[in-house]
Amino acid sequence: MTWSEMQPLLEQACTETLIMVGWSTLIAVAGGLPLGILLVLTDKGGLLQNTLVNKVIGQIVNIGRSMPFIILMVALTSFTRWITGTSIGSEAAIVPLAVSGIPFFARLVETAVREVDHGLVEAVQAMGGNTWTIVRKVLVPESLPSLIASTTTTVIALIGYSAMAGAVGGGGLGDFAVRYGYQRFDSELMWITVAILAVVISVIQFAGDYAARALHRRGGRSGPSPRLRLLKAKEPAAADIGKVA
Repeated sequence: MTWSEMQPLLEQACTETLIMVGWSTLIAVAGGLPLGILLVLTDKGGLLQNTLVNKVIGQIVNIGRSMPFIILMVALTSFTRWITGTSIGSEAAIVPLAVSGIPFFARLVETAVREVDHGLVEAVQAMGGNTWTIVRKVLVPESLPSLIASTTTTVIALIGYSAMAGAVGGGGLGDFAVRYGYQRFDSELMWITVAILAVVISVIQFAGDYAARALHRRGGRSGPSPRLRLLKAKEPAAADIGKVA
């Protein structure tokens, strides 16, 4: 196959992979973020401590993470056909990709949120903040660098899953590599596909690391939040008043 014949097919495969990974990442983040936060809030000592809810959500997440993607993709064939009207192609692959990405991202979110200094939570509670305020003003902003890193990890994992989806008719670079490289014994196409995936993953990893470091320098865990700084600033003043009295 000449380059002029291969180029449009390769461009189409790259576009399909970007669409699959992009949409599945958005769904995974939208579903995994609240699940991960809920796992922290309902855990022992959490703001919404509920052992039953925590165990149920945790078990669902564990089952979703433990299932191999190929098996999950086959198991969700009927559900995928009901959602998209088909069980093959890049649009159909978005469904199992998103389902596998949600529990994966949820566990990463749980780890990131648990690293937030509990003193910040207590400070906002002392100022009358409710659970929603703590989540919105403390847990998410303070864990944002780690959440960005978690999103990067999820995107890279979904790229790998999308290649497996392509091997069973999901479209994208995986389908291109199997159909035009493996089945036609064209090792050059195989290596070109591998090189493209390596470059894409490297770029995504670099962008994610850069964004996480930038957010960490601007705030995050590099220092106490403005609310806590304000609280600490008032303590010496109160002590000085006591000395004067």
